[in-house]
Amino acid sequence: MPRPLIGITTYVEESTRYGAWDLPTSLVPTGYYELVQAAGGAAVLLPPDDADRAAEVLGRLDGLIVSGGPDVDPVRYGAARDPRTGAPATVRDEWELALIGAALDGGLPLLGICRGMQALNVALGGTLIQHIDGHVHTPGVTSWHPVTPVAGTRYAELVPEVADVPTYHHQAVDRVGRGLVVSAYAEDGTVEAVEDPDRSKWVVGVQWHPERDKDTRVMASFIEAAAALRAVPVS
Repeated sequence: MPRPLIGITTYVEESTRYGAWDLPTSLVPTGYYELVQAAGGAAVLLPPDDADRAAEVLGRLDGLIVSGGPDVDPVRYGAARDPRTGAPATVRDEWELALIGAALDGGLPLLGICRGMQALNVALGGTLIQHIDGHVHTPGVTSWHPVTPVAGTRYAELVPEVADVPTYHHQAVDRVGRGLVVSAYAEDGTVEAVEDPDRSKWVVGVQWHPERDKDTRVMASFIEAAAALRAVPVS
C-alpha cells in the first residue's frame, strides 16, 4: 500500500534570499517532512490557497500537519492586540483555519505544531495568551524544557514519562477550545498539548517542535492513523 500522504502547511515569507534571488517564498523547514518520512509517511507542502478550496485539497490527503510560524491574529479570537504580538498573517490565518475546519469536519487526522496548536485552539473557539516569558531564551535558538503528560489522554499513552521537548514560542493556549482537553503541561503551568478525547478521531496539538527532535512517537501514531484512513475504501 502507498505511504499515507501528509499535507504540511507552509511559512510565507515576503523576502527570501537564495542564490542570486530575493523573492516571496512559501517554504517549510526540512525537519517537518523529514519527520513525516521517518515515521512512514510521504509529505507534500501546502501553500496558501482560496479558503473555499480547503476541503477539495484535503480530499486528496490522508493527514494534515499545521506547522509553526507567526502569531495568530488576535482578532480571530476577539482580543485586542498586545504590542508584543507579531504582525498579522491574514492570508495564512484564513487558509489554515479553513484547513483545520475542513479536516475536523472530514475526520482527517490532524497534528498542530506550535502555531498549529494555537490555530487549532482558536478554530474551536479558544483563546490565546499573547505573551509569556521563559519559553524563548535566545532569538533563533531552540530551548528545551520538560512537559508532563495528563493521565488518560492519547498523548500520555504515547509518551507516558515527563519528556524534554524542543520549544520556541511566546504565546500559549488560554481558554481551551470546544471539544479539546489538555494533555500536557510545562512546569510553569503552560498548556503544552491539547487533543480531541474522542478516540475515533486523531486530533492533537503540541506547543513544542517535534520536527527538531528525534522522538517519533507522536508522529508515528499520527501516520498510523493516516494509514488506517487510506486503508478504508472510498465509497
